[in-house]
Amino acid sequence: MKYEIITKEMLSAAVCRMKIEAPLLASAARPGQFLIVRPNEKGERIPLTISDFDATEGTVTIVTQQIGASTAEILSMQQGECFASVAGPLGLPSEFVNMDPSELKGKSYVFIGGGLGTAPVYPQAKYLHERGARVDVIIGAKTAELLIYKEEMAKVCDNLYICTDDGSEGFHGLVTARLEKLCNEEGRSYDHAVAIGPMIMMKFASLTAKKLNIPITVSLNTLMVDGTGMCGACRVSVGGKTRFACVEGPEFDGCEVDFDEALRRQAQYRAQETEAMERSNHKCKIGRGK
Repeated sequence: MKYEIITKEMLSAAVCRMKIEAPLLASAARPGQFLIVRPNEKGERIPLTISDFDATEGTVTIVTQQIGASTAEILSMQQGECFASVAGPLGLPSEFVNMDPSELKGKSYVFIGGGLGTAPVYPQAKYLHERGARVDVIIGAKTAELLIYKEEMAKVCDNLYICTDDGSEGFHGLVTARLEKLCNEEGRSYDHAVAIGPMIMMKFASLTAKKLNIPITVSLNTLMVDGTGMCGACRVSVGGKTRFACVEGPEFDGCEVDFDEALRRQAQYRAQETEAMERSNHKCKIGRGK
C-alpha cells in the first residue's frame, strides 16, 4: 500500500493540510479517532487526529503543525510523495457516533476549537450537522493569520464565532469569554460542549462549561506519543483513575480530567524535542554547505 500525498496546502506559515490516499482507513474512520504516520522507514511514529475522511474517495486528511524535527519532516514532504506507513483508525470514536440519529436530531452542541484543535473539530461538527443537530462552533487563535478552517467550518455549523487574542478578527478575547457571552448575554443554551486545542485552553473551557452547567468533552490527543498505550506517556487521571489517552480516549469528560497533571506530563519531552530540532537544523546547514 502506498500512502500518497494527494494534495498539500499550507494553512499558515507552520501549519500544513494533507490529503492522503488510505482507502481502508478512510472506510473505517469515525469522528474523534486518530492515526499514526511515519514519513520514512526510520522515521518517528507521529499520532495525528483525523481532520476529515472520505470513504468514497479513499482518502484521509491530516493537519500538522511544525513543533519539532519530526513534524518539520512531514511539512517538507510534497504532493506525490508517500508516507512509509499510515496506521489507523485508532482510539475510540466520539460518544455521539454511537447515538441513534433520531436522538441526535434537535440536540444542541457547541464546539470550541483552539488553534490547531480547530481541524479535528471539523469532522465532528460535520457529522452532527448532517444528522440534524444544532451546531455552534467557536474557534480561536492568537491572531487572524493563525485562524484555520473558517470557510470549511461555516458550511457545517449553524453559527460560527471567531475569536482572536489581539482582536484582529472577530471577538476580541478568549474562546471561554465568548462562550460565556453566548450563554449569559445572547440566550444560547447547549446540551453538550466539546473542546479541542491547547491543554490550558481545554482546562479553562471545562471550568467555564461547568460553571454554565454544560457537560463537556475534551480530546487529549496532544498527550500521545506512540499511540498504543505501551510507552505510558499518555497517562492521565480522569475521575481519580489512571487512564491512557491513546487506547481509552482520546476523548474524556473535561470536568473529570486532572489538567494540572496533564500539563506537567505534556512538558516532559520538551528538552528532547528541542535537542532533536537543533540536530535537524544542523544537518540541514551541513547539507547546504554552510
